[in-house]
Amino acid sequence: MKLTREIKTAILVISTILLFIWGYSYLKGRDLLEKYRTFYVQYDNVEGLSPSASVTINGLIVGKVTKISLDKNTGKLIVQLQLKTDFPISKTSTAVIYKPGFIDGKQIAIHPNLADKSESADGQFLVGTSELDLTEALKQQLVPLQSKFEKVMLNADDLLTGINNVLDNKGQQDLKTSLAELSQTMEQFHKASSSINTILEDNKGQIKGVVTNLNKVSSNFSKISDSLNKADLGKTVVNLQKTLEKVDKMMANLQEGKGSMGKLINDEALYNNLEKTSKELELLLQDLRLNPTRYVNVSLFGKKNKPYVAPVQDSVYVGPAKVSASKVKN
Repeated sequence: MKLTREIKTAILVISTILLFIWGYSYLKGRDLLEKYRTFYVQYDNVEGLSPSASVTINGLIVGKVTKISLDKNTGKLIVQLQLKTDFPISKTSTAVIYKPGFIDGKQIAIHPNLADKSESADGQFLVGTSELDLTEALKQQLVPLQSKFEKVMLNADDLLTGINNVLDNKGQQDLKTSLAELSQTMEQFHKASSSINTILEDNKGQIKGVVTNLNKVSSNFSKISDSLNKADLGKTVVNLQKTLEKVDKMMANLQEGKGSMGKLINDEALYNNLEKTSKELELLLQDLRLNPTRYVNVSLFGKKNKPYVAPVQDSVYVGPAKVSASKVKN
């Protein structure tokens, strides 16, 4: 079948019109060959949001804003979203207007509610909210700061007014005098500082020696501390405690009269016997000193011994010399 020129011209015109429509839609962000889902969101204010703005889910671009219209009944703005994704969007998902940067325009981010399993149908409304961008947040922070700054300026003005009222001619003169005295004090302090620097410079060697000695003392103290740490002080304390317990036990035995020393200390009869024995020994030694021939008899002619007579009173020796304190009857 041979096509006539009119048919060819009609086909060409129709193809051109279809290509023009597809290109126009593509430039507007809508591909006629793609399958889209349409949702609507209602906002009170969409300042900075324009058609063809990106729509994202977790940062991924899934669609665009296709239309922004004004509701004649409520005065609110209706934003039409065109999404090319099969991701399930629940009825309670929110569409948030935000600004990703300083230069970029505002976009819409869909926050899906994964806990809600009721999926929104094509053409339904989503919950719309807005986030403050950095400029708007800064403005909200600056508003209270501005009021506080105005209050501070008013207080400063009142303070300056009060100072001017207080500082009359006499007050100003006193203030000048105080400042002059403060200047003199600072000058004297500077001189004293210079003198101290001179003294430190002149005695630099001695100060260095003192510091060296302090370092040595610190080193020795550190060594002593290490030695004490290495020593088994716990064992020494335990042994000392055991020794003290033994001493306490021994003292208790002495007080109770146990053992030889206990009996010697606490037995009065034993003490009296020892005292009596000591007395008799002293008398024997005294008699031996006064009558040695009675005990040691060296005689060639058989001389008779004198009979023993007990001394009337004892004699006392002080040092090497004899001090007689009694008379002995022979």
